[in-house]
Amino acid sequence: MIRRWSISLRLTSWFGGIFFLGWLLFGTAMWLNLKSTLTGERYQTLSRRIVRLEELLEKTQHEDSAGRAQDFADFAKATGNGLCEVFRADGQRAYPSPTSAAQVFPWPSAGSGDMDRFLQVRSAGEAYWVLIHPFSLGGESLYLLAAAPEAGNRLVLQRFLAGLLASIPVLLLISSAGGYFLSRKALLPVDRITASARSISITNLSERLPVVRTGDELERLAETCNAMLARLEMSVNRIKQFTADASHDLRGPISFMRTVAEVALRNRKTDSDSREAFQEIVEESSKAAVLLENLLTLARADADRCDVVLAPVNLADLVEEACAMARPLAGERQHTLSVSLGAEREVSILGDSPNLRRLLWILLDNALKYTPSPGMIDVILRTSSQDATITVRDNGIGIPATDLPHIFDRFYRADPSRSQVEGSGLGLSIARWIAETHHADLSVGSVERAGTTFRVAFPLYTN
Repeated sequence: MIRRWSISLRLTSWFGGIFFLGWLLFGTAMWLNLKSTLTGERYQTLSRRIVRLEELLEKTQHEDSAGRAQDFADFAKATGNGLCEVFRADGQRAYPSPTSAAQVFPWPSAGSGDMDRFLQVRSAGEAYWVLIHPFSLGGESLYLLAAAPEAGNRLVLQRFLAGLLASIPVLLLISSAGGYFLSRKALLPVDRITASARSISITNLSERLPVVRTGDELERLAETCNAMLARLEMSVNRIKQFTADASHDLRGPISFMRTVAEVALRNRKTDSDSREAFQEIVEESSKAAVLLENLLTLARADADRCDVVLAPVNLADLVEEACAMARPLAGERQHTLSVSLGAEREVSILGDSPNLRRLLWILLDNALKYTPSPGMIDVILRTSSQDATITVRDNGIGIPATDLPHIFDRFYRADPSRSQVEGSGLGLSIARWIAETHHADLSVGSVERAGTTFRVAFPLYTN
């Protein structure tokens, strides 16, 4: 299964990526600008040198050739690296090379034309900038050449690039941290909406999501979800009301049919076929009455109209009473029903006795139904410093692991082997509701073909 990144991480990665791309473009632009600036400065330096050389040549044009050559050599040495030359249009030197470095330097061809040319050449593995300037002296066309190394420029560019590269981890860290902080702050209302939405279930549809009046998309999302919850609440309330009304209204006709059938069975003149039909009506009416009673109980529970009054009760006595009711049925089915109440005979909890008996009977009835004969059913009551736990354990057919999360759902029936047993699928739903009204924890564990264990833990009552 592919694990998706959270929105915060995605926003952080996008923010960091965009910030890094912007920094890359900015750094590239700055590097190119710096290179252009340094190249321009190099051009200005060579231009000033050429201007000074022009002035020197004009000043010394009337001297003898030896004097002019000496002045030219002195000028070249005084300007730093001594890389200067004066060429004629045919490419011959008009003056002797002022230095040995100038003599071996790979001067580019001056060519022709009356425009300055700014070229880059390489000498001994190093790059040099060369400025070629056309010049006329005494009616003769000359070309003044001056060169300067680019090593200084390259050093500055390398240091600038090293600084940019060294700042990558720091910038990425700052941008990622800033992006994560901003994304978490922006998505904080989403977390609140999510937490509120998770807390809303079928039992508390009247609750609503918090709406922060920001005028943004999150406000509209919360309002839309609240409108949806309102529609769901209205629909669920209608279903609950219909279930309660139908269950209540059908009790009378079913009771009437059962009564009529029972009266007909008392008539000795009734033939055997009619008697068998009336007996089936009595049995089916009894099942329907139980189903309607369960539906009415759950409908009242959903509508919070069940008036359950909790009072101190002795849980040990209730366990004994429920087991006493179950023993005749266990005997008919050849089951062994054992009860263990521990050393304490007074286990006081806050509860409603009729509902607690119903809870225990539902658990015992399940054990009796789904345990093949002969079977073992154990009922154990144990107490601790904080709670009292009732365990109902059998060695029946068990419940598949895929069905365990759903057995408390209404009308849920497990695999076909369990569905062969008569039942409506509402008993465990009622048991869970009774446990919740008593602030108890109802849990189940089961192994197929090995048995099922139900546990319900009640908080102890202390005066």
